Amino acid sequence: MTIHRVFAIGCPLLLLPLVVLAPNQTVNAQNKKNPYACSEPNPASLCSPANMCGSGSQSCSVDIKRTSNAASATPGFPGAKGNSTFCVKAGTTVVWKSDTKHQGFIVDMGPNSPFDADDIIGGSNKSVTVVAKTPGCYRYSVGACISGEIYGMCGNSTAELVVVK
Repeated sequence: MTIHRVFAIGCPLLLLPLVVLAPNQTVNAQNKKNPYACSEPNPASLCSPANMCGSGSQSCSVDIKRTSNAASATPGFPGAKGNSTFCVKAGTTVVWKSDTKHQGFIVDMGPNSPFDADDIIGGSNKSVTVVAKTPGCYRYSVGACISGEIYGMCGNSTAELVVVK
């Protein structure tokens, strides 16, 4: 009988710290895992030499390709990953291109664009050059299609661009 009483009292006492700490850990994990730079209070503070693409004298090249299940926009700086947030300075020339043969792409910057162009439409034979003018954080969608494919020929995804002064 006493073993059952000790177990009945001890078990809830052991679980109490887990119940108290679990919601707090969930909130902390969500705060650390915010994937959107544009929802930050100061997105420009996320820019560093590690994610800065191009400069006033050098253009920023962004390679767009169709992946197995989506599209990917990879900025041209060392270590860049597809659809990663990247930064450019205002006045920097951005070249949207595709190194994949027989592929077309479209970049939609949404209602507010840092460029003069509303939609950027190009392909493997046509890169598109624009100049970043308006500082701010921009969430854009990118789509890529492979010519001649029938099933799943197009893919799309979203990424973010921060234009700093």
